[in-house]
Amino acid sequence: MSSATPSAIDDILAEHAGLQLQMSDPGLHNDPAAARRVGKRFAELAPIMATYNRLTAARDDLGAARELAADDASFADEVTALEHQVVELEKQLTDQLAPRDPHDGDDVVLEVKSGEGGEESALFAGDLARMYLRYAERRGWKVETLDATYSDLGGYKDATFSIKSRSAADGVWARMKFEGGVHRVQRVPTTESQGRIHTSAAGVLVYPEPDEVEQVQIDETDLRIDVYRSSGKGGQGVNTTDSAVRITHLPTGIVVTCQNERSQLQNKARAMQVLAARLQALAEEEADAAASDSRAAQIRTVDRSERIRTYNWPENRITDHRIGFKAHNLDQVLDGELDALLDALAAADRQARLEAE
Repeated sequence: MSSATPSAIDDILAEHAGLQLQMSDPGLHNDPAAARRVGKRFAELAPIMATYNRLTAARDDLGAARELAADDASFADEVTALEHQVVELEKQLTDQLAPRDPHDGDDVVLEVKSGEGGEESALFAGDLARMYLRYAERRGWKVETLDATYSDLGGYKDATFSIKSRSAADGVWARMKFEGGVHRVQRVPTTESQGRIHTSAAGVLVYPEPDEVEQVQIDETDLRIDVYRSSGKGGQGVNTTDSAVRITHLPTGIVVTCQNERSQLQNKARAMQVLAARLQALAEEEADAAASDSRAAQIRTVDRSERIRTYNWPENRITDHRIGFKAHNLDQVLDGELDALLDALAAADRQARLEAE
């Protein structure tokens, strides 16, 4: 392990012990928000503690095996196996102690937007949304549709989803943070009568969702709140009351809409959560431009040339241009089998963080 690891693990051990004390205090649960924060952090540390405990046990076993091998050569193979196990666990612990995105345990707000390409772009945005929803289903995450505007052929002009995990140890942001950017598609559109391959694009935006709206300072006087009637696919009305809510944050120009809840009050509450997530992301980008650059390309304009990934239908190929990842299993990826791609992106991100130490 690196020389920095002993100090780092000592800090983790102290923090873990402190969290255990807090969780054993009945008074903690009088403050639900504090209890959630403590529980979330405790869950985040669980994998590190598990590796550390396994490493400690392996080192103890290695010491005992070496003593036995000094008197009995038959224990030599056990010593060798334990030495390899200790080395692997040390590498694993070092990796877990590497600089970490503080939002990795967070839930997310995910937006999908059509771009250049008209109806074909909206259909592709729908394909992307379904891909993420299927992946979330595979992970056991909870998905809530907050807002959606449909195109005439049933694609998405734009859609906003809240995606939540069952535990902080399976943080949604840790996996989905790599998806922000412009996604390009190459295929024969359903609207193409000559069989020609077209290129279009859709954009994805991903934000960590704060546990509480109150974590983000929002001045009510900076908001313009409009209400209107919810609508469904093709403009079909789905609500006879003005329950949909549009919130405009005047200083930044950020606009958030929510229409999928049953009441205006619920839609406003969800829209405020989305606004808080976007304002938090904006503040962090402005405060740390370098970190924003390393997160690689949340979209500014949905332009076909400004892409992070290409989905090529004729070749059944997916290409991530940031890390040179290529695979000829586009059909499986679109069905939600994203782990191989996201694992490769996470590995590249970890390596970059280790090199930045």
